[in-house]
Amino acid sequence: MPASPIRKLVPYAENAKKKGTKVYHLNIGQPDIKTPDTMMNAIKNFPYPIIEYTHSAGIESYRRKLVEYYHKYEIELDYTQIMITTGGSEAIEMVMMSCFNEGDEILVPEPFYANYNGFGVAAGVVIKTITADIKTGFALPPISEFEKMITKKTKGIMICNPNNPTGYLYSREEIEQLGALVKKHDLFFLVDEVYREFCYDGEKHFSAMRLEGVDANVIMLDSVSKRYSACGLRIGALITRNTQVLDTVLKFAQARLSPPTVGQVAGEAAIDTPDSYFEEVEAEYTKRRNLVVDKLNKIDGVFCPKPKGAFYCFASLPIDDADKFCQWLLEDFAHNGETVMLAPASGFYSTKGQGRNEVRIAYVLNTTDLKNAIDCLEKALQVYPGRTAKKNATALNNA
Repeated sequence: MPASPIRKLVPYAENAKKKGTKVYHLNIGQPDIKTPDTMMNAIKNFPYPIIEYTHSAGIESYRRKLVEYYHKYEIELDYTQIMITTGGSEAIEMVMMSCFNEGDEILVPEPFYANYNGFGVAAGVVIKTITADIKTGFALPPISEFEKMITKKTKGIMICNPNNPTGYLYSREEIEQLGALVKKHDLFFLVDEVYREFCYDGEKHFSAMRLEGVDANVIMLDSVSKRYSACGLRIGALITRNTQVLDTVLKFAQARLSPPTVGQVAGEAAIDTPDSYFEEVEAEYTKRRNLVVDKLNKIDGVFCPKPKGAFYCFASLPIDDADKFCQWLLEDFAHNGETVMLAPASGFYSTKGQGRNEVRIAYVLNTTDLKNAIDCLEKALQVYPGRTAKKNATALNNA
């Protein structure tokens, strides 16, 4: 199993804190946004005298209520097409175990969510990547590049929309192009839509579940973690109209007995969260994104495209090696008793050498902390022993 690029530097951060250094955590998508009262009240007022197992596919009333939630996004479902999972992570793992045999290949644009690779290793599935370019803001690579990669072993295409780790929001046209490709080659289309609510600048999310003619191909993966700032609740969902896939996934679901009961009760209550909650959250993340991206692009040698979704941005830095730099920040650097924890980009790529000077930044802190963190990063770049020339960033900005 590959080490997590998000968590592998945790021991260094812990040691820095023991030395009295304040660490700004921009490495992990753990929002500081308050979990909505609808969820918290459901947990505080848990309605049953015993915390029992539930149906392996999830509580029926919850799945029925999710049908109403998805209807708001023009996704029409029956509750039997929804399988509740232990976080979105289990949905990814179950779909890989259910739909692919050992040695099968899934095409994924890179950079990609690192755990796809981990679950691929566990399932014996090969993740093959098509590299997106930071100069385009990580837009979908040309469909011709995907088609060139398709072999007899290719059984699926997978995307995250909006994207973790880049924040790129795929357009309807891009989703339709992928839909036509999976239909042409009869591939599974795995779509991770965990960040559906986080779209900025008036942009709208288009779900692959709305594509026509590919009901048997599309499998959506979802989670309450980011939507409601409830990462520790561990409730996700696997959704498809393909009954054979659902029947197979259910076998894995039965083997693990049931998803968390308390989490499902809270997830069901969360659907009643008022729209005002999401409006406030969107405004807050827009403010944070603008602050971080604008400050980054003012630093000599740094280039950061402005993302349209999620709460991450990817930046290229004037450094020799992001893994070394991120470790150095925690081991050897402090500015006014503070330092920054970032996620080196190498773990979000499969292609060797890609992302060597790039990092992922999660803008999940309040604006004061974000300002201090980017100021700290700027100071670090000025004194980092492995700093490189800034011409690379200048070229990117010109592009």
